[in-house]
Amino acid sequence: MESKVLTVVIALQLVALGACADQSPTEPWDPQIDPADFVSTIDNPYFPLEPGTTYSYSGETEDGRETGEVLVTSETRVVLGVTTLVVRDRVFLEGELIEETFDWYAQDSEGNVWYFGEDSKEFEGGELVSTEGSWEAGVDGAKPGIIMLADPTVGTEYRQEYAPGVAEDMGRVLGLDESADAPFGSFTGCLKTEDSTPLEPGVREHKFYCPDIGLVLEIDVTGGGARNELIDVQGP
Repeated sequence: MESKVLTVVIALQLVALGACADQSPTEPWDPQIDPADFVSTIDNPYFPLEPGTTYSYSGETEDGRETGEVLVTSETRVVLGVTTLVVRDRVFLEGELIEETFDWYAQDSEGNVWYFGEDSKEFEGGELVSTEGSWEAGVDGAKPGIIMLADPTVGTEYRQEYAPGVAEDMGRVLGLDESADAPFGSFTGCLKTEDSTPLEPGVREHKFYCPDIGLVLEIDVTGGGARNELIDVQGP
């Protein structure tokens, strides 16, 4: 009975913002954003973003070792009237910068963390070669998605981003009491999700978000089992 009540509460929270607790790639997505529904901090336990924090990741790919540096900045950007927090994500291949992205996040009063867009750049040999994947809610039909639910329940599907033909990532909750091992440490009580997109059918990635830390581990389950692991956290 308790789990059924919790599911209803979550659905009502999302419907109040024009969202839907269970989305599929074929269903309409038209969240109604009211800036008054958003707060100034992002403290969702599975996706905490405290300015000044840097997360470092590492993993092997078919092209070599890939490392990532995610910096929670103190900068903000107003999107659809909502003041979002800017997070810089840089990816290096064998030490050379290949991608730099500025993501824009904001948390609503219920604790859901919304994704309002990204400014993405790809590099080769130090030269900018592409801005593919960039999008901003409110521009060219793009709409914000939910990157992290306030109260995830197993089986729930949700849109993480929505820019038709550009960014259409979906998330699905697989588990709420998972274990995850990474160079930074071993964790329990983690949230496990599966990410997919209709733009790349068949591609699947499992992610582990651990309380008060955030993303600890990513596993490509499409083939090969490549892992991207948290190796360090610096800052507040």
